[in-house]
Amino acid sequence: MDIGFEPRIIAFLCQWCGYQGADMAGTSRLKYPPSIVSIQVPCSGRIETKQVLEALSKSDGVLIAGCHTPNDCHYVSGNFKCLKRVTLLKKFLKQVGINPARIRLEWISATEGRKFARVAREFTNEIKELGPFDFNGKSSQEIKAKQDSKLRLKEMGGKENE
Repeated sequence: MDIGFEPRIIAFLCQWCGYQGADMAGTSRLKYPPSIVSIQVPCSGRIETKQVLEALSKSDGVLIAGCHTPNDCHYVSGNFKCLKRVTLLKKFLKQVGINPARIRLEWISATEGRKFARVAREFTNEIKELGPFDFNGKSSQEIKAKQDSKLRLKEMGGKENE
């Protein structure tokens, strides 16, 4: 972990709850890392997998905040769509050797400024532990882990898949 590393996190925030929770945190003067770049979206269900991957390619982590609970979406089923996409995306990331912890989904109410600030701090600390993303989409730790696993596979007489 780089001591001077301050992760860049892109946050997709639902306009009804997640964004309002971030606003509540700000107006309440709650401290959370300034390295979070907020993007207001109509609904978490409108966030496409491609958008999350694009955001991840330009940052160290992606935070998604939707309405308070999955069944509390202002557009009825948006949170369920988002949950499904994020679950599949995390499986995909794991398969290609990227730590799925770089993506975080949270349900945050408009009145939960404290929760938004806490989640922002926690996620920033988690990303700091993972280290920065490089141009290949992996941190130095993830690249080393993949190289180690290839070496172990070779030592056991297996074939590499690259």
